[in-house]
Amino acid sequence: MIKDKNAILRVKLVKSLIGKKNEHRRIIAGLGLKRINSITILQDSPSIRGMINKVSYLVKVEQ
Repeated sequence: MIKDKNAILRVKLVKSLIGKKNEHRRIIAGLGLKRINSITILQDSPSIRGMINKVSYLVKVEQ
């Protein structure tokens, strides 16, 4: 699943959390994102990929 153990992901919040489910708000907070256009750099792992998959309509991901 993970090809490179040192792989990183840049995750950027591109949409507002207003009116979104509480679960999705908590996932965004768990990813370390606070405001629109905030960016976090995370290690690539199955758990992080799962979180990103659930809120894919709110974030933009770069490898």
